[in-house]
Amino acid sequence: MRKGLLILTIIVLITGGIIAISGAGGDMPPADADKLWSYMTTDNPYTGWGFWPGHEGIYPGKSPHGAYLKVYANTVALKAAHEGKPMPDGAIIVKENYGKDKKTLMAVTPMYRIKGYNPEGGDWYWAKYGADGSVLKAGKVKGCIDCHTVQKTKDWIFTPAPMLQDY
Repeated sequence: MRKGLLILTIIVLITGGIIAISGAGGDMPPADADKLWSYMTTDNPYTGWGFWPGHEGIYPGKSPHGAYLKVYANTVALKAAHEGKPMPDGAIIVKENYGKDKKTLMAVTPMYRIKGYNPEGGDWYWAKYGADGSVLKAGKVKGCIDCHTVQKTKDWIFTPAPMLQDY
């Protein structure tokens, strides 16, 4: 009886551990533009995330992004930024790109850290969506990588959080 209970307990613990491990990050989208858009707009809407530290609300932008920008970050990215650490797997930073009138959304440009996705590009998955969610560019986008390469020591991020350091 005791041996049977011990075996049952071990099976329950192992099964629970496997479920917990497989579920860790399981709700994050794969490196797929349509699935990322769905995740960011339906499953876990980015407009409900926090603003990137030090950049609350709309502020002046630069080319190639909009004349004005809003930058949101998911919980994973915000936690790392507040702790002054590199962005971990699952971090998503979303930039809304606005026209000169500060009202017209021109594009949405996320960067999404996926461990092992693209080591040469900082393991960032890049995307550019039209205001309607249409995929304009996605994946290992050469223009994004080429531009952000100069920020390698800052985790490929141009929009500095006050607490981020060189890595």
